[in-house]
Amino acid sequence: MFDFIPVAIYTNVQYFIILGIILVILLYAMTGQLQNPSGLQSLNTFGWFFVVIFTLYMGLRQVHWVFGDTFNYNKAYQRLLEGQEITITKDYLFNYMMVFSSKFMSVNSFFLLVDVLYIVPVVLFSRKYFGSYWFIAFIMFAGSFSFWSYGVNGLRNGLGTALFILALYFYDRKWLMYLCLGMSYFMHASLMIPIAAFILSGLYKNPKIYLIIWVASIPLSLAGGSTWSNFFSSLGFAEDRTQGYLTGGEEFMDQFSQTGFRWDFLIYSASAVYIGWFFIFKKKITDPLYIHIFGVYCITNAFWILVITAAFSNRFAYLSWFLMPVVFAYPMFRYKIWDNQYKTFSVILLLYFMFTFYMNVIK
Repeated sequence: MFDFIPVAIYTNVQYFIILGIILVILLYAMTGQLQNPSGLQSLNTFGWFFVVIFTLYMGLRQVHWVFGDTFNYNKAYQRLLEGQEITITKDYLFNYMMVFSSKFMSVNSFFLLVDVLYIVPVVLFSRKYFGSYWFIAFIMFAGSFSFWSYGVNGLRNGLGTALFILALYFYDRKWLMYLCLGMSYFMHASLMIPIAAFILSGLYKNPKIYLIIWVASIPLSLAGGSTWSNFFSSLGFAEDRTQGYLTGGEEFMDQFSQTGFRWDFLIYSASAVYIGWFFIFKKKITDPLYIHIFGVYCITNAFWILVITAAFSNRFAYLSWFLMPVVFAYPMFRYKIWDNQYKTFSVILLLYFMFTFYMNVIK
């Protein structure tokens, strides 16, 4: 469908479009259109159009190595189309979905299905918790640093986090929430980390403790180096591929452009910790869901900081990063925090996206 766009610029095209949309949102905020029902309605009408086109654009990409594991998933899917059988020992939900889909779908249709399932929970979550401002929240998700990557490369991780977002959508319906959490684990076993953090922060609801855990993880990581990666791997808490992310050596280096202690990513992660601290401790936001999510973010991000020097640690970073739009946006659309609140948030949205734009387009 979009084959006329050269694969070399395919990813960058969507970043430029998102940048343009964010600049329009900034203009709407500065001119008062976000408080104007007709202006907001026009933005949301465009929002539905964008969601559909964005989903098609992501899902109907070319099968090419530039999209990372798209190429490898295609090879596995082609074997299924040829009638070969595969032995499934992990990530049961994803693998059986792939086997089932191969009976009547082309690989392009399968990739589109994956990205529909990836994006719909984000839309549902945004609609439920942000109301008339849902599209602005959705753009914050779409403009997050790794959102595109986990829709075209780390598909199992991406779908796992999408199911986690769906669990938050069902936060007031516990049986559905826990069902979605279980499904997220069987989509990709690495989701056991945010699930464990979710259970822990739900049992012990003290944001100060989680803030301390996050801060303490930095000197512990600097002092421990690769010791932490080896320690967590030795516990055998995850399936083989996840352990490989922790202990992997040269075979993974080309997947992660720079290893070692990533100060740039740490600063990026710290922005969500700071904003959560600001809302909870300075602005006295006591919303149970927000405090719960803040705890999940701090614990999961602290785990990533401990293994930050490992090759492929970006896979663990996303287990907290996918919650960053929630940490940033949730209080701003549910509570009065500043005068000219929407102007302030539109500036924050632009700055938030510019990290993504710099790292993926400029750098």
